[in-house]
Amino acid sequence: MSIEKKSNGSSAIPAIIIGVILMVAGAYVSYNVDIAFENTLEHQGVPLDIGKTISIIGVFLILFPIIKFFFLTPLQDAIQERTQSLEATFAEAESLRKEMQNMRSEYEQRLVSTEANARDQIQAQIREAQTLRASLMAEATQRADELVARAQQEIEAEKQKAITEIRMQVVDLTLLASERVLGENMDNERNRRLVAEFIDKVEVPA
Repeated sequence: MSIEKKSNGSSAIPAIIIGVILMVAGAYVSYNVDIAFENTLEHQGVPLDIGKTISIIGVFLILFPIIKFFFLTPLQDAIQERTQSLEATFAEAESLRKEMQNMRSEYEQRLVSTEANARDQIQAQIREAQTLRASLMAEATQRADELVARAQQEIEAEKQKAITEIRMQVVDLTLLASERVLGENMDNERNRRLVAEFIDKVEVPA
C-alpha cells in the first residue's frame, strides 16, 4: 500500500507541475494578452476568458492528484480491505458450514452405531433373561418333583404305618374274640404270628 502511494505520488508530480504552469500562464494571458476573438464572442453574448479557462484547467490538474492521493486512493484501499475482510468472512463461514456438515455426518454415524449397540445389548439382555427364566423354571420343576416325590414317600410311609397299626389292632381284636369264644388266654407270640400270617394271606393288595 505504501509502495502504491509512493508511485501515485511520483506520477502526480508532473501533473501538478503542468497544472501550476497552466495556472500561471492562464493568469498571465488573462491579465496581459488581449485576444481578438474573445471580444467577438463577448459581442455575440458568449463571454469567454481564455486565460481563466487555462488557469481553471491548471487548477484541476493540481487538485485531481491531491484528491486522488488523499481521498480516492484511501477510499479504494478501504473498499479493497473491506472486500478482502468480507471474502475472508465468507471463506470462514463456508469452512464452518463444511465443518458443521462433517460434525453432523459424524454425529449421525455415531447415533446409528449407538442405536445398533443398544439393540445388541437389549437383545443380549433378553436372551440372558430367557436363559435365566428357563433355568429358574427347570430348577422350580426339579424342586416341585422332589417335593412331590418326598410327599409320596411320606404318604407311603404313613400308609404303611397305618396298615401296620390296623393289622396290630386286627390281631388284638382277633385274639380277644378267640379268648371270649374259647375262654382261654390266646394272647401269646405264637398265636399272634399265626393271626398275622393269616391276615397277610387274605389281605387284598392296595
